[in-house]
Formats: sequence, C-alpha cells, structure tokens
Amino acid sequence: MYIERKIYTKIKKHLDRKEYTIITGARQTGKTTLITRLFKELKSGSDNVFYLTLENSDVLRDINETPENIFKYALRPDDPLTQDTENKRVVLFIDEIQYADKPSHFLKYLYDKYLGNLKIIATGSSAFYLDSSFEDSLAGRKRIFILKTLSFEEFLYFTNRNDLLEILQIMREQPDFISTQKDEMLEKFNHYLIYGGYPSVVLETDFDEKVELLKEIKNSFLKRDIEESGVNNHDAFYKLAMLLSGQTGNLVNKNELSNTIGIDNKTIERYLFVLQKCFHIELLRPFSGNLRKELTKMPMIYFYDSGMRNVLLNRFFPFDLREDKGALLENYVFRRLAEKYDVDDIRFWRTTDNKEIDFIVNENDGRLAYEVKFSCRKKKNNASKVFLKNYPGFSFQTITYDFDENCLQALKL
Repeated sequence: MYIERKIYTKIKKHLDRKEYTIITGARQTGKTTLITRLFKELKSGSDNVFYLTLENSDVLRDINETPENIFKYALRPDDPLTQDTENKRVVLFIDEIQYADKPSHFLKYLYDKYLGNLKIIATGSSAFYLDSSFEDSLAGRKRIFILKTLSFEEFLYFTNRNDLLEILQIMREQPDFISTQKDEMLEKFNHYLIYGGYPSVVLETDFDEKVELLKEIKNSFLKRDIEESGVNNHDAFYKLAMLLSGQTGNLVNKNELSNTIGIDNKTIERYLFVLQKCFHIELLRPFSGNLRKELTKMPMIYFYDSGMRNVLLNRFFPFDLREDKGALLENYVFRRLAEKYDVDDIRFWRTTDNKEIDFIVNENDGRLAYEVKFSCRKKKNNASKVFLKNYPGFSFQTITYDFDENCLQALKL
C-alpha cells in the first residue's frame, strides 16, 4: 500500500512545467516508491508516459553511449505516433539517474534538443548532486525536490495514528491547547526521537528489527554514499560520522577532528561536504551582526534523522534513561525549522564568552530567536537579554520538551 508523502502534491504540481523534475535525498527515504506512484498515476491518463531505471545494465550501457539511445525504450517527442495523440509531450521517468556516466550532460542534451516536448522526472542519490557541473549545466532547466526521512506528522500518518495527527495540527494552530492525550503524544514523540523517520524503520513494529534496519542503512547504504562520492578512507569517514553524532548541537572544530582521526583538514572538509550533500547532516552557519565578540567561524552540527544519529552511536535505550535527551530535542527543533524555512535562513548565535542562542531564523516572514531547553525556564537567560538588546527586531521564545504555559512545547513549533 502506498502512503502519500507531504511533498507528493508539490512534485505533482511541477509536472506540468517544462523544467525537469529532479527528486533527490538520502537513500532509503522512498524516492523509488514515490516516482513509481507518480508514473502509475500519469500512465493511466496518457500513452506517452514511460518508466526506466538505470539499475538496468542494458539501459545504462545504451544511454552512456549516446543520450539518443533513451528512445530505444520510449517514444521520441518527434515520433509520428506522438504527434497523432492529443498530448504531444513525452513524459519519461528515470530512476537512479546518478548511475549514468555523465548525468548532467545527459539531461542537458535532452532538455536543449527537445525543449518542452520531453519532460523528465528523475530520481537520484546525492552522487550526481556532488558534481558541480550538475548545478552549472542545468541552471534554469530543472527543479530539485529533496525527499527527507519522515517528519513527525508523517510518522503519525504512517503508523495509523490519524487521531494524534489531528490533535497535533490543533496544537500548532492553537498554542494554548493541551490535549488529554498529551502523554500518549509524548510517548510517540520519544519513539520518533530514538528511531527516526526512515520509512522502513517506522513501518517495522518489532523494536529489535528496527535497530537491525538502521544498522543496514548505516552499513550498506551509507557505504554506497561513500563509494559513489569517491571517498577512499572508509574507516576515517565512519569515524568522523560517529564523532559528529556525539557532537549534535555543538560546534564543529575541524582542527580537533583532524587530530583525533589522524587525517588532514582538507580531507575533513571533503568528508563533511559529502555528509551534507548526502543529506545526513547540516552545518549551520553562525549569525553575525554588529558585536565584535561574536564567534563567526565554526559551524554547528545537526542530523537530518535522529535514527541515523543514534545508530552511529549505537544508543537505543529508553528515552527516559538517556543522558542525551537535550541533544535529541534540539536536533528535532532543527529538523522542524528546516521543514518550515530555507535552511540557509537558519543560523545560531554565539559569542566568545559562550553566550548562545540555539536558532536564529532571519527571513522575509519574520525574525525569530529560539532557545531550546529540556525543562522550561520562566525567566530569560543572560544570553537572550544580550541578544535582544543588540537585535531588538527579533521575537524570542524558549522551546521545551514538556507542556508548560511559559514556554513553547517543541511539538507546537
């Protein structure tokens, strides 16, 4: 059974546009499932819709020889059969586009030659996205959609808890609302914070099997990211990922990482770049305004999926017994903000004397500052006073785990 993702409607709306639709994201987030669903829906209304996967070695060999060979497997836009149909456009779904030798050249050639008469919807892991020529050569010819692991709303939907999903929506629309099912909601929230949002993991009901699935994602699919990204020192890469998982919500000191792992700074930067482009981590940049004491060099590390973070640490014990509850909550707040805003608009603020605001959102709709505390604090701390004195245009809120009238509960964000 197909369970629709929130991004599905946005992608479907883009199918009418001539720009190619590129769906990317971390492995095992459901890209193939999504594109298959789109194909079946469009195929039911047109004979000019075709589906290919580049995991098929015959197809891959042919298109690597010349892009024109794609029409061994689909109608050409200028084929008489196409011209005789009411819809003269050919729609071509291509799964795993990153396996092509030169995916950017392949897509650019077809776009420029057939212009609006050929529409391609392609999925691909980050391997082709790492190539700078992908952005340069396809400028104005594509739109990228990033399919992340499940949000908490999608988690509830996938686990057949539409009752809690409706309550969550009310909570976000009415900040003063406190449901009688809040304890049950927090129990599900704890589960999400520990095991994350990979669809196969969420749909698995056995807890031991969830851990095994996460280990498989880490060992097999992260390994494929490493290999396709040209990383040679697998052990160093894994060690870096493990160290970063233990530093969630902290500054990334490349010099320290270099000394600990025993590789140079340039290699550290390359591995961090790969982890970002593979959609596993985000390195938030600091917010810098007019204070000379603001720290403006080192980024802050967060994971897009807490299950990936926890499997790297091999920590799956109950939420109430964890010493990293605060880090998991802060990571969730990052993920939630990344759903609401462009990640480039999300920063953090920190001074050389360690005054810190966890998240700064500076974008067109508002200027927001958030401090994340596991337990609610009624009074603003010294850091918030200093920040608001220097940046009075910002709205400040403390985000907390539990429900408290003096703070914003994380699920209400």
